[in-house]
Formats: sequence, C-alpha cells, structure tokens
Amino acid sequence: MTHSTAGRMPVTGDPEATTAQPPARRQVRAIDVVANKVAGVTLRGLPHIPERVKRLLLGGRSITLDGNTLDTTLQLMLAGQQALGLDGLVADDDFVAARTQLELLSAGFKKYIPVSAVTDLTVDGAVGPIKARHYRTDEADAPLLVFYHGGGHVIGSIATHDDLCREICRTGRVHVLSVDYRLAPEHKAPAGSDDAYAAYLWACEHAAELGADPQRIAVGGDSAGANLAALVSLRARDDKAPAPALQLLLYPVTDYRGQTRSKTLFARGFFLTRRDIDWFTERFLGGADVEESDPRVSPLLEDDLSGLPPALVVTAGFDPLRDEGRHYAEAMRRAGVSVDYREYGSLVHGFANFFPLGGGSATATADVISAMRAHLTRTG
Repeated sequence: MTHSTAGRMPVTGDPEATTAQPPARRQVRAIDVVANKVAGVTLRGLPHIPERVKRLLLGGRSITLDGNTLDTTLQLMLAGQQALGLDGLVADDDFVAARTQLELLSAGFKKYIPVSAVTDLTVDGAVGPIKARHYRTDEADAPLLVFYHGGGHVIGSIATHDDLCREICRTGRVHVLSVDYRLAPEHKAPAGSDDAYAAYLWACEHAAELGADPQRIAVGGDSAGANLAALVSLRARDDKAPAPALQLLLYPVTDYRGQTRSKTLFARGFFLTRRDIDWFTERFLGGADVEESDPRVSPLLEDDLSGLPPALVVTAGFDPLRDEGRHYAEAMRRAGVSVDYREYGSLVHGFANFFPLGGGSATATADVISAMRAHLTRTG
C-alpha cells in the first residue's frame, strides 16, 4: 500500500482534511473526546467477541420490529452507544463539533485496508477545484466508481469513508474516486450536487489517466452521497452527458418532503434518528434556493425517471430511510430502469461503514460489493 500526495493534480497539506471548512467555533469537550476513544476501543473489540457471548452481554434479549430482528453485533454497538449517553449520528448541535466527533469516531476503529495505491488529487468542482482521493486497483482497465460520502450533506468526509472506499477498491477490484464536495450550512443546496456532477464529468474526461476503463464509470454513495449519485444520474441524462454505467445507491435520501412509515418506526434508537434527519435538513435546505419538494434534491419527486442507468439500490430494515429507498427503486422500475433492489432486514442505517465490526454488516457489505462488481462486469 502507498499513500501519497504525489501524482496527478496533488493536494498539499493534510490528506485527511475536509474541503474548505471554517475553524471550529469552539473546542470539542474533553469528555466527548474520551467518549469517542472509548467507543473506538469497544468497536474494535466487537469482531472478536463470539456470538454467544454477545447474546449473554445483551441478557439474551433481541429486538424484533416490523418483522425483522436486529443484528446482534449492531444491537450490542447501539447498547454501547446508549451507555455512553449518545443517541444518533449527530453528536452535537454545533455542526463543526459534530463533524469533528464523527471524524474521531470513525478513526477509532479504522483498519487502513491495503490497496495498490492511494493518491490525493484535486478535481473540478462547480465553482473551483475540490479535493478527491483515488484508490487504485492493479486490475487492468478496471471500472471506476465515483463515490460521494454520506453525512446528511453537513458532516462526513473522505476520511470518514476511507475504509469503505478501500474495501470497495480491494474486493470489488475497481478504481474508486472519493469526492469531497461542499457541505452545508456554509454551502446550501444545490452546491453539493453541482460539485458532484462537475466531479463526475471530470472523471469521465480523466478516467484513462487514472488507469480506469472510460466506458465503465459508475456513480455511488451512501445516504446523502447516494442522493448525490441519483441526482448526478438524472442530470447526466438531461444534459445528454455520458451516462454512468451504474448507480450504487446505499440507503439513499430520495424525498425530503416524505413522511414514511419507516421514519416513524425507527425514529429513535437505531443510529440514525428522526432528530438527526431534521437537523440535517434544516442546515442543508433552510434558506436554500431549492425547497424540499424540488427534484434537484428529492429525486423521487422527479416526474420522469425513464432513461436512467441501471441501479443497485440497497436499504436496511431498521433504517428510517428504508421506505424512501424502496419507493425510489419501485419508481425507477415502473419507468423501465433496470433495478437490483436489496434490503438487509437486520441492519441499520450506515451499515456499510460498520463492516469492520463483523456480523451482518460485514456480510451485507461483501454482498453489495460483489453485486456491484457483477453489474459492472456485465456492462463491460
């Protein structure tokens, strides 16, 4: 494995930094730093705990809701989170502190999965250069996945999704270009999707330089990043730009206006909460030039979904976003789009980032990456 800032259009400075964010308005509390360190140590230990011991630690209790039983590993993770006084993805009302805390938590159980090479670049954004990270595979003329990280368009970064991109690169045998688009509230909608589209066009132009097959460029992401991948696919169709070979949509946000059953069922206690969703939405769309019902942020509300590239849509059974992901898959199918829809009933939102913990998250993430590889191989 190499990790270099040399190469095409290199970025200088800290390769783990996020895009042009302001300095913290206040320091993260020492107790929060300690809590995240404790959480990281606990999470690193989860893969080594036998299943029967996990059940003992949970007092033999399981959680069954809406016909699904929660994965034991994730149940133990959530119990640990609650024991630390944490509830949900957003750990602080201050968005700078919330970003920092997510960075600390993700770093706490990072695996640094080896891949052929990792290079930090700058690529075209909508209004100027933005950071990106290229994960290289040794496979000749392999596909390229342009990846957009999740985090509600407010938190998250290339760094928080580094392990996932490494795993996709390694086991999927694809190049991955992870894009650090502009975040809210500094940059309201549709700034992030404008950056995502500009970066996709840059990838189409430079795929061969990255060692990838220019005919097999996919877009993908998780949560808010999946929202961006869906929007990029729609915009490429409307602009008659090269179509992505595949949309990889991991538990996507598709309808900011919708009030679904899953948002009520899983409003609390399953990592992503309804409070988190409202917090993200206010910072992303409050005072923006687009409203919740605008298809430029809510692709499910697009009148015409025909002519889109094939889609691999993934949802989790204990996720408040489950239903809108399912509805988007159904709407694309009705419009004649080829859709591979996979729902992992025992898992929670964000499970692809939890694959290092083992359990159902690891199994499902491996399945998703295998499916992505199969779709891109058929495309080639």
